[in-house]
Amino acid sequence: MTDRTKTYFISDVHLGASYIPDRRAHEDRIVHFLQSIEHDARALYLLGDILDYWYEYRTVVPRGYVRFFGQLARMADAGVEIVWFIGNHDIWLFDYLRDEIGLRIVDTADGGVTTTIDGVQFFLGHGDTFGRQPLSYRMLRRLFHSHFCQTLFGAIHPRWTIPFAHRWSSHSRKGSAPVADTLDPRARMSVETFARKLASSDPDLRYIIIGHHHVALNEPLSSTCRLIVLGNWIDRSTYAVFDGHTLELKEYMPK
Repeated sequence: MTDRTKTYFISDVHLGASYIPDRRAHEDRIVHFLQSIEHDARALYLLGDILDYWYEYRTVVPRGYVRFFGQLARMADAGVEIVWFIGNHDIWLFDYLRDEIGLRIVDTADGGVTTTIDGVQFFLGHGDTFGRQPLSYRMLRRLFHSHFCQTLFGAIHPRWTIPFAHRWSSHSRKGSAPVADTLDPRARMSVETFARKLASSDPDLRYIIIGHHHVALNEPLSSTCRLIVLGNWIDRSTYAVFDGHTLELKEYMPK
């Protein structure tokens, strides 16, 4: 058996999104990827928007994602550390997946968290709070994270909330810019400004990894620190892998 020496990072899979033509094939692709890494993965970081929508009620959870959750459980049972960062779509992850699968849930309001992997310092976050965001988005995020509003939302029957959430997501996706190879100028300025400030404030920081922007980037911020934007699994299947010495941004190509 191969030693588990690698750490993997993915984000923005958007499982269950109504705008994805074949959702079963989409889920199969991410499951096949996870199966391909389970032999050497020591840790798996899911950096947000893995699910396009999720809300855990007190006694029930949304249907679907059985193969995906089963594969995560298989990896967790084999000793792989799984850390799921809440994104702006899978906001309402509470304790079900944590308790059933054995993964760790991380919610960050300040852009992300700093952690050490194999002696190397990383800054990790979903990316929706990385840099300065419009006031309207900050207010909406605060609303979604309000325990009072979550309780009110949970009191509505799922037959109303789930279709509404998927329509919201689909409308938001259609209204956004198409997937591109580079960040739009405003987003790039916000991300790079925040990233460079982080890198300059912590000389030990080596990698800043975020998702959210649906663009795959790997670029230097300084002679010692790099910015990684993970891309997405809608039009491409990009991920990052760290072997303890170097980090690579790759695209999964099923055989």
